[in-house]
Amino acid sequence: MNSKPVRMNSKPVRQQTADTPFAAILEDNIDDLYDNAPCGNLSTLLDGTVAKINATLLQWLGYTRDEVVGIRRFADLLTVGGKLYHETHYAPLLALQGEIAGIALELRAKDGSRLPVLVSSTVKTGGDGEPQLIRTVVFDARDRRAYELELLRARQAAEQDRERLQNLVSALQASLLPHSLPTPPAMTTAAHYHMASPDQVGGDFYDLYPLDGDRWGFFLGDVCGKGVEAAAVTALARYTLRAASVYDADPVAVISNLNTVLYQEYRTSGHRYCTVVFGVLSSPAADGTRTAHIAGGGHPAALLTRSDGGTSYQDTTTGPIVGILPAAAFTATSLTLHPGDTLLLYSDGIIEARSGGPETMFGQDALREAVSTAATANAPGVIAALISVLADLGDSVDDDVALMALGVSGVQQP
Repeated sequence: MNSKPVRMNSKPVRQQTADTPFAAILEDNIDDLYDNAPCGNLSTLLDGTVAKINATLLQWLGYTRDEVVGIRRFADLLTVGGKLYHETHYAPLLALQGEIAGIALELRAKDGSRLPVLVSSTVKTGGDGEPQLIRTVVFDARDRRAYELELLRARQAAEQDRERLQNLVSALQASLLPHSLPTPPAMTTAAHYHMASPDQVGGDFYDLYPLDGDRWGFFLGDVCGKGVEAAAVTALARYTLRAASVYDADPVAVISNLNTVLYQEYRTSGHRYCTVVFGVLSSPAADGTRTAHIAGGGHPAALLTRSDGGTSYQDTTTGPIVGILPAAAFTATSLTLHPGDTLLLYSDGIIEARSGGPETMFGQDALREAVSTAATANAPGVIAALISVLADLGDSVDDDVALMALGVSGVQQP
């Protein structure tokens, strides 16, 4: 049975049939295979002079064989940058190792255009082991370069999108916090907000603001979850606390009001609960002391540093988490703050940081130790010490942290 010639890529090849010998379909012309291979082939002398080059590579570069063989070195076919890399890295490594593979270079064609390629070379040695010539294979990398450029553009676009997102998150987070913390007369104040992730807005919040006379309201809380939904509840909680305290500044009444507002959304998909500490600072007494009336719902206990250096947690957690019970019961406690005392409110992100591995939290004992050893015991000194702690904890802080310190100085501030 005779085989019928078939044309493929404009060249006649034999169609294999059951009666065609296997050897008949193999390449029978090694020179043609070399010259018209789908990759570039060339051989150079040890000094780089081109001794042999195939038609494929000549076609890519636009040269004739007479313009290259015996006249140009391989490095002469490279761009300036490629030639520099060849002389300083490629050639020395090839001489040292005897082979080198998959190196990205750029060839310069006769018309000045650039051709990205991947180059592999091996040194041919004689029977005595001495090098004789260098064989090089060149692969067209234009499609690969186009793919890499597309990936680079996609990455740059993603980075720009992420930067825009982070700017939006930062602006949204800032809108949920006071622009600056005021300082009541004869007091020191300081606050800090640590974002665990620049990509997600957190639910921690705090505030300090004047009430009637020389009384001041303050609070610090933490809404569960992250993202836009948590931010919406954070704004709701913050403004509810401020509005309720203007109407009735009793801490129990204020937190109870917030509990009612949050519980109204209990059975909806957007429901969020929170923990919070709310308090009212009384007007200063003649001896400079102030009384803080405080109620809390599920929030970590406040930390009080006395003027003599003693540091202890206070019973400010007097009720359940806010927003999960229809008629939650809260009670208030009163603290007397003397000149030199500093009251610290904080969210649980700092005490729950995994400081010693996944099973070890930073904890309240470590927090108390950090505050008690602060270089300065006033409000700015305490916050500065905790900012340093957060920096040391680094990535182990996986939740946002809000810090607010209120110190009694006993000295009227200008």
